[in-house]
Amino acid sequence: NVIRTINAYLSNFGQFPVNVDNEEFIVNDFYLYQNYPNPFNPSTIIRYQIPEAGFVTLKVYDMLAREVVTLVNEFKPSGSYDLEFNTQQTTLNKQLSSGVYFYRIQTGEFIQSKKMLLIK
Repeated sequence: NVIRTINAYLSNFGQFPVNVDNEEFIVNDFYLYQNYPNPFNPSTIIRYQIPEAGFVTLKVYDMLAREVVTLVNEFKPSGSYDLEFNTQQTTLNKQLSSGVYFYRIQTGEFIQSKKMLLIK
């Protein structure tokens, strides 16, 4: 029975898995995830994925659509990315107050925005 089970497995799947770390994650679509934690203070993680290489811009805006900070502004290979938005980072010109902020990604024809809440 064991030999029959092994042969059935090999005929369906080709080989036994060696290590799950060897498998690559294939990104099939553009996506901007909701930040976490949300609400946040002082930092949050923003995750996005792009299925093809391209120039990526990710910016944070306040409620009046004023740009607060540019988090990404560069060419990126396809894949999934996590980045930290820290309200205490030196790239911010001012201290941010509690409130609603928006983050927006643009790469090629893909544009998407999400809302996040800073509570102090």
